[in-house]
Amino acid sequence: MSVPGFPSPLAALAAEGPAAAGPAVERLAVGAWGDAAVKLGNTFGAVAGFLGILLVVFLVAGRARGRLSRPLSVAVFLGPAVLLLAVGLVVPLVRTVYLSLQNDDGSRFVGGENFGWALTTDSVQKVLLNTLLWLVVAPLVATGLGLVLALLADRMRGQSVYKSLIFMPMAISLVGASIIFKFVYESRGPGQPQIGLLSRLAVAVGWDDPPNWMLSQPLNTFLLMAVLVWVQTGFAMVVLSAAIKAIPDEVVEAARLDGASGVRLFWYVTVPMIRTTVMVVLTTVMIITLKAFDIVRTMTGGNFGTQVLANEMYSQSFVQFNSGRGSALAVILFLAVLPLVAYNIVQLRKEREVR
Repeated sequence: MSVPGFPSPLAALAAEGPAAAGPAVERLAVGAWGDAAVKLGNTFGAVAGFLGILLVVFLVAGRARGRLSRPLSVAVFLGPAVLLLAVGLVVPLVRTVYLSLQNDDGSRFVGGENFGWALTTDSVQKVLLNTLLWLVVAPLVATGLGLVLALLADRMRGQSVYKSLIFMPMAISLVGASIIFKFVYESRGPGQPQIGLLSRLAVAVGWDDPPNWMLSQPLNTFLLMAVLVWVQTGFAMVVLSAAIKAIPDEVVEAARLDGASGVRLFWYVTVPMIRTTVMVVLTTVMIITLKAFDIVRTMTGGNFGTQVLANEMYSQSFVQFNSGRGSALAVILFLAVLPLVAYNIVQLRKEREVR
């Protein structure tokens, strides 16, 4: 990388001639390999040191006898998990709440001023409404589509093949899925050949001049939601398919003898029997939707009316360097996720009690 007006080291070496550039390039390569080797060695050393400490602690705990044996064993096995939880979750949470009560550079206490800004500013209100739209549409579509596919796949031969194909997008990161759909939504100007799949389909059905999909509001927001739906539908299908198969055959046969079939059997028997699982899947996808930062950041950067809360939090904190406002948005996002997590835990406990 070079600064305008100043030649890069490689360019300067090349200007001196091949005789001077060859050894210099070799020295740079050797230096790069040396730095990489040092970093790799430090990484392996840190991992080996951590494992060595754990081994020593486990050996001491295994040889402990008497009254201290049980408390020491509990401390040894739970201590690392509690420590990592505190360092990775509790400490950042406390620091984020503290920063949300400070001004942008953290030099002055402002109380709830940042939260007032988040709830009263027009631009942020639009972001919150857009996030709410994501929260309603994407989870419902992904869960509903997953339920339909679960019902259809269970009635087909070779269902494992179809389920694997539908579940496969789960193996792709949201960034990777966003890049794929960025090519799908690619649009070019009039007279130029269209390479995007969606634009090609539009031309095929007679739409000679398809729009730039990512600039069309509010259509672009729903097109971004399609990426999340594509990724999460396989998860919903697999979980709901397992729940449907867990319904006792006696219940289904009794319903058929009473005259239930088709839609009536599905609506009055299948759905009530898997209601808890449906709600768990729905709330899980909601939690993922609230954190849908990758899709928006990769495809539009939050522009053209597609901004969501997670991406706005990132922009305020790391682009505009407003740590107070960014932390306030992070706290709002945390408070929005917390009830969904609590509901999921309650539902899972009820399901275990029934079993």
